[in-house]
Amino acid sequence: MRRWLAALAVGTTAALALTGCGAPAGVDRNLIDDWPAPVAAQQFVPAAEVCHHDAQQVGYLTGYNPVACTESHRVETMHVGTLTGPGTDRGTPPPPGSVGMRTAQASCDKEISKAVGADWRSGRLGLTVVLPSAQAWAGGARWYRCDVTEIASIDDTSVGLRTGSLRGALTGAAPLAYRCFNPKLVKDDIDEMVPVSCTSRHHAEFVGIWQAPDISYAEFNRTTKRTHRACQTVTARYAKVPDNSQLDFRTGTIYYQPYEQEWKNGNRGVQCFLWISDRNLTRSMKGAGTKGLPVT
Repeated sequence: MRRWLAALAVGTTAALALTGCGAPAGVDRNLIDDWPAPVAAQQFVPAAEVCHHDAQQVGYLTGYNPVACTESHRVETMHVGTLTGPGTDRGTPPPPGSVGMRTAQASCDKEISKAVGADWRSGRLGLTVVLPSAQAWAGGARWYRCDVTEIASIDDTSVGLRTGSLRGALTGAAPLAYRCFNPKLVKDDIDEMVPVSCTSRHHAEFVGIWQAPDISYAEFNRTTKRTHRACQTVTARYAKVPDNSQLDFRTGTIYYQPYEQEWKNGNRGVQCFLWISDRNLTRSMKGAGTKGLPVT
């Protein structure tokens, strides 16, 4: 539109000059300098600190209906960032496993852990990275959303309704934090981790997160002894016992690894648990020392 107005102004000025017509008082003969510049198009960016009734895997604008977190909801957007650098010049949103997706995942891991007060994988929380739709990406959108949910259990990632923000959810009393469990075994596999009070009889306790190396998912699954040993180190630090060969005689380990898709996107957080099979524990082993975890 501005180009068209400029061409019209040039033609009109020439006509006035040929006929010798003068400009009326208060008119400067410039037909374009008094027109305001068009407002630059604004790309939609979702808001943080809002909640949603339902989860989104792709950030379609048509499905964007945020609500206050004091209302009943399933999902909370805690952080919104902008992708820059490698991969952002592509024509479509970053696919799973790409540099862009891994960058967004790493940022969300950091921001959400900071917001909830501990590594988000330390409790009943789920994290989803939401990217713009293909159409929005083609139009210049480069945002990503970090969406958090409360999951039913470590074995059941279904999401129910809740009210209130999850900020600080893993601080203080932290009812969502993983603590003590009684594993249900089917042969040599864990069928379910049943949460119980640490003052009641139990056989397992969450001790922390091991950040696995950047290797393929197949290689990770081939090196289970390395994961067991890494979780032993996490256990030793948690219980304050020597990290040496005697650990095998103090406690076993249970660990939960990310799903393959999560692994491809950069989630390397392995959830580690100490496991005592031959006696009941009736207290937390945090800082218990060698008396709490004797060599047996």
